Amino acid sequence: MRNKNTLFIGKVLHRFSSLSSTNDHAAQLLLSQPVSEGTVILTGHQTAGRGQMGNTWEAEAGKNLTLSVVLHPRFLPARHQFDLNQAVALAVRDTIAHLTGMDVKIKWPNDLLLEERKICGILIQNTLSGAYLQASIIGIGMNVNQQSFPPGLTRAGSMLLATKVDYDLEHVLWELLHRLEGRYLRLKQNGVEEIRQEYLSHLFRMNERHPYAYADGQRFYGRICDIDRSGKLMLETDKGIELFGLKEIQYLY
Repeated sequence: MRNKNTLFIGKVLHRFSSLSSTNDHAAQLLLSQPVSEGTVILTGHQTAGRGQMGNTWEAEAGKNLTLSVVLHPRFLPARHQFDLNQAVALAVRDTIAHLTGMDVKIKWPNDLLLEERKICGILIQNTLSGAYLQASIIGIGMNVNQQSFPPGLTRAGSMLLATKVDYDLEHVLWELLHRLEGRYLRLKQNGVEEIRQEYLSHLFRMNERHPYAYADGQRFYGRICDIDRSGKLMLETDKGIELFGLKEIQYLY
């Protein structure tokens, strides 16, 4: 599968053998020149990858997908930017589920789980123009053929570890770009509610009671019941309905 199956995502594709961060490279491009929508920055080895809230993203060189896609979602109000997060997460979930034939869950807000192991992380960086988004850098790190992880990453996994199949990275790339374009265009065509409902249907621990911890370490039990329009996680706890932003809640296992 090659770029004939997309209208604009991947038509401009910059490949690098090594980069510190594809998101950082994309950000520098946006500062220095006009960047066409759908431009992809791809590297076989990312030396300083980042996740949500300053976390690092580690991936073995030549075994995984590490890339960033530049979009211009100027139709989307800044207060609804989580709509884009949901569309991207679904595109990645669709890709992994299609290629593996397995159930893939979205762990709020942007992690993808296969057999409850993290198989992909997404980092979206937005710039604004007034009340609307101007440009979005979609950073995706997908564990495809990696077979072992550093000792501290006890909940990391890969497509190969789950299926015992060695995947063609080029095929996985274009499957991903094709599905990302489809979800993005659906969002652009007022498919917000459809995307939201699908996101909830694939949400890890949705409508299940599980242990969590507040930012201060205090433990509690809660049931994920919804996501609000700004992207906050809604849990039903003994205190009632509580809302959580990034780093305000920890999943316990």
